[in-house]
Amino acid sequence: MQESWPLPSPQVRELIRRASEQAINPDPEWIETLQTAALGGERMAEVAADPLLADGIRHINWTNTMNWVGSNLARPGEPVPVHLSAEITGAVRDLVRRGLDETSLDAFRTAHGVAWRLWMDICFGLTGDVDDLRELLDVSSLSISAFIEDTVDAMNTLMRAERAERARDIASRRGEAIALVLEGAPIPVQRAEAQLGYRLSGQRHLALVVWSTAPGNSADLESVIDDITRGCGRDRPLAMMASASSWWMWLPAAPEPFAPPALDGRPGVRIAAGRSAPGVDGFRESHFQATATQRLMADAASGDRRFARYDEVRLVAMLIGDPAAAQAYLTDTLGDLRDADTELVDTLRTWIRLQCNMSHTAEAMFTHRNTVVRRIARAEALLPRPLDTCMVDLAACLELLSWRR
Repeated sequence: MQESWPLPSPQVRELIRRASEQAINPDPEWIETLQTAALGGERMAEVAADPLLADGIRHINWTNTMNWVGSNLARPGEPVPVHLSAEITGAVRDLVRRGLDETSLDAFRTAHGVAWRLWMDICFGLTGDVDDLRELLDVSSLSISAFIEDTVDAMNTLMRAERAERARDIASRRGEAIALVLEGAPIPVQRAEAQLGYRLSGQRHLALVVWSTAPGNSADLESVIDDITRGCGRDRPLAMMASASSWWMWLPAAPEPFAPPALDGRPGVRIAAGRSAPGVDGFRESHFQATATQRLMADAASGDRRFARYDEVRLVAMLIGDPAAAQAYLTDTLGDLRDADTELVDTLRTWIRLQCNMSHTAEAMFTHRNTVVRRIARAEALLPRPLDTCMVDLAACLELLSWRR
C-alpha cells in the first residue's frame, strides 16, 4: 500500500494538516454524534446494553479516530498505520470474553459514515478551489476507508486469536478435569463440574466413543457428533476430542438402549456405547465400558461393525482380558468347529441364542428347517464333546469367535 499510495499535492497536504488541527479538538456535540452512531443499530444492541462493553467500544472508536487525525496532522496525506494500543487490545478481548463475534466491530464502519460527514464539513470551510477540494476529498476518502478496513481487519485477527486461545484453554482445563475424574483423583465434584460445564452428580451418564477409521474424515465425524448433540435436546452432552480421529462423549440422562444416528453415507465412522450409570462413578464406569467396546470393534477381524453396546460385548471383553487363556478356551471348547465355515458356526450360534429352536433358527437364518437340522448335526460332529454337555461354554466361545472372525 505504501508504494502505490497517491500522495497529494503540496497545497492539499496543507489543507489536510489544517483540517486535522480543527478535528483534533472537536466540539462535544461532534463527539456525541460519533459515539451514538457507533452504538446504534440492532446488531450493536447487546453491546450498547452493557455499560462495560459500551465504554470499551467508545474508547476504541475515539482512539482510532484520534489516531487517524493525529497521523494526518503530523504526516498529511500519508498512509495511516494501524495502532492497537493496550487499551484497544483489552477492549477487544472483553468482547470475546462476553461471547461476541466480529459483528460487534460493525461499530467502526458505522461511525465511519458520521466521521466522514463531519470531516467534509471542515474541508468545505477551508477552500473554495474546486480542484483542490476534489483532491482533498478523494485523498481523505481513500485514507479513512483504508484505515478503517485495516484496523477492523487487525481487530478481527486479534479476536480470532483470542477466541482460539480461549478455546484451547477451556479444552485444556476440561481435558485435565476429565482425566482427574477418570483417574478417581480427589477433585471436588463442584470444581470438576465448573471446569467441565457439565453436571456429574444427580444424574445418569451414558458414555460414547465416536471415531473414524477413514483418514481425513473429520467432516463426517463432526456431523455425527452434531447429530448426537441435537438428539440430547436441552440436556447438553459433554464432548471432548480424544485425538484427531476420535471423540469421547457423555450423554446426560440418556435413555437405554442408546439409538445411534444414521451412519449410512458416513464411511469409517464408528460408535461404541457404555451402559447408563449414575453419578461420578457412573461417569467413569460407562466411559471404560465404551473404550473396552471400542477396542473390541477396532479389531481387524470385526472391522465391519459400525455400532456396538457394551452389553453386547461384555462377555467377550472379559474373556479376552487374558488372550492366551481365551485362545486355549476356544480350542478346548470348539475343537475343529473353530475353523469351520462361517455359515455353520453362525447357524449353531443362532440356534443356541434362540433356545435351541430349529424353526425359529430357520426363520432367523432365512433358510429351511431341514437345512438347520443338517448344519447343527455337522457342527456337533466337529465338537470335541457332545453338544448337550457344554452348552454354556459353547455359547460363550461362539460369541467370542464372532468377534474374532
